[in-house]
Amino acid sequence: MVEASPKVVVVVPTYNERENLPVLAGLLTDLAVPNLHLLVVDDNSPDGTGEIADKLAADSAGTVGVLHRTEKDGLGRAYLAGMARALDEGADVVVQMDADLSHPASAIPAMVSTLLADEGTAVVLGSRYVPGGSTAAEWPWHRKALSAWANFYVNAILGLGVRDATAGFKAWRASALRAIDLPTVQSNGYSFQVEMNYRAVQHGLAIREVPIRFEERIEGASKMSIGVQVESALAPWKLRFNREGQGA
Repeated sequence: MVEASPKVVVVVPTYNERENLPVLAGLLTDLAVPNLHLLVVDDNSPDGTGEIADKLAADSAGTVGVLHRTEKDGLGRAYLAGMARALDEGADVVVQMDADLSHPASAIPAMVSTLLADEGTAVVLGSRYVPGGSTAAEWPWHRKALSAWANFYVNAILGLGVRDATAGFKAWRASALRAIDLPTVQSNGYSFQVEMNYRAVQHGLAIREVPIRFEERIEGASKMSIGVQVESALAPWKLRFNREGQGA
């Protein structure tokens, strides 16, 4: 009897990504990853992204699913909803990635194989800051400096011990997501990525990194607002003080 391949579910939150979503779906279909599924989490996009996702699902023979949410309440909430659905539907590996094509789908096979090669590995980051990784060539120097500073800042406060602490492209073991207690995750926006890494470290879970080239989005607008930036700056301190206040 041939053992079934682990079920890999790629969770992709969307808001006004009608141009990018079909491209991403095609890239995922072309990957040599058995039992790969796409779960689109659409926050009621006014541009019709949800309808496009439904069509992709209808044409996919069961490999594409759609979770429609009625309001846009942050990237973190969308990821948590998608992860919970993926776990409920029997995912063995959950990959989180953006819909804007900044995360290279071509890196998923290496991320999944790295995760599954060692039972002690709980999560694999697609990392810009390990050897072989890079940021978009289009980024101006001050944006590259801000990104590098953000990673230094987070690690200095929380001691995560990873090069790309703010990475949003990750492959998780289902068991790791259950261990870190998703329903109690508080951060939203981009600080969600930091809290997820922090929880993994606090639970003694091993994080590995594989290099990626991070690209600039081609279509659509960035979701990075001033409010999101402020939340991201405060999040490491909240996490640290919460731990100390609880006697961790």
